[in-house]
Amino acid sequence: MRMFKLVLSLLPLVYIGGLLFYFTGFSGWNEGPLASGLGPTVLGLGAIGLLFCIPLIFRLLKLAITPRGPTPGKGIDLPEETAFDADAALARYLARKAAGQGSAEIPDAEDAPRPVFGRKIS
Repeated sequence: MRMFKLVLSLLPLVYIGGLLFYFTGFSGWNEGPLASGLGPTVLGLGAIGLLFCIPLIFRLLKLAITPRGPTPGKGIDLPEETAFDADAALARYLARKAAGQGSAEIPDAEDAPRPVFGRKIS
């Protein structure tokens, strides 16, 4: 994906470079665009080309500066964790419930102390 964006940022530069090459022609600056009145056009294309260089420079810097993570198959080999087995968890729960060690029972509402918020009433 990064290389695709890099190539896309090169396309306007190639187009503007082609236009500059076309307008300057083979004769150079002295006889070509300045003599025929295309000097401002060529200078404008050069300025637009420089503007199109800014995203390219940022993408190249980002590509060069961004640290890359370890590639698969290289680096530290971590031990694989065992996956959660839902059937085994359900079997353990049912075995504990059958043995009487199920979840703790909820006390009656009258026996449980009520949480107090704010001022305590004696």
